[in-house]
Amino acid sequence: MKATVIVDNIGNIYPGEWGLCIYIENNGKNILLDAGSSNLFIDNAKKLNLNLQAVDYGVLSHAHYDHANGIPAFLDLNKNAKFYIQRSTAPNCYSRKKLFRHYIGIPKRLLTDYADRIVYVDGDLELDKGVYIIPHKTANLVAIGRREKMYQKTSRGYVFDDFSHEQSLVIDTDKGLVIFNSCSHGGASNIINEVQNTFKDKKVYGLVGGFHLFNKTEQEVRDLAHKIKETNIEYICTGHCTKEAAYNILNEELGDKLHQLHVGLEMNF
Repeated sequence: MKATVIVDNIGNIYPGEWGLCIYIENNGKNILLDAGSSNLFIDNAKKLNLNLQAVDYGVLSHAHYDHANGIPAFLDLNKNAKFYIQRSTAPNCYSRKKLFRHYIGIPKRLLTDYADRIVYVDGDLELDKGVYIIPHKTANLVAIGRREKMYQKTSRGYVFDDFSHEQSLVIDTDKGLVIFNSCSHGGASNIINEVQNTFKDKKVYGLVGGFHLFNKTEQEVRDLAHKIKETNIEYICTGHCTKEAAYNILNEELGDKLHQLHVGLEMNF
């Protein structure tokens, strides 16, 4: 399995943006995880010689703009692939800064304009042989929504986000299970444990994605690193919403297990 980063905050020789998009080639099938916060992924895919029209499946990690805004352009370009999202996904995600809530969700007409290209996922799903979509199974994730000041707008008004719209893409490789979860809002260590408890007879080898640590204290980052160590995972590749300060702290704790996401990075498992 090969995974190539098309969009991340760090561009190096390619343009970057706040968001994430990863092109995965596995057993003759191509998967697009997220589509960034603009149409930049299309230009970067061309530069990286990745054929978006050859993508077989799209998977949305969670219902935020920086992962979903490029999806309409992808569905216009690729006429066959469907995008797999959690059943609870809706244009209803907000974040509060000071007194005001602002919209951070998916394109508001995505689910209606492209209704025939969207597949809603309930529970665990085997997307292809050895390729799985796994939702959250950790209790009380609404406490994280409260702490992060993230909300869902419902008929009852604004409620704290429980991240039921977030899902992990898990691929069984020769090295073990590799988890892709683009922001890990539900907690990186929680996600590793969710997958390990789902596949009790398999080894979880790696976790790829952002960890939403840009707003965390040094102690909170170190605490997460210790929890990750306890899982015995061997490979961690993070970027996007982790950001530099937290990455440097993780590097002190995790050493050569840790790797930096950036546009153009190729990961082979």
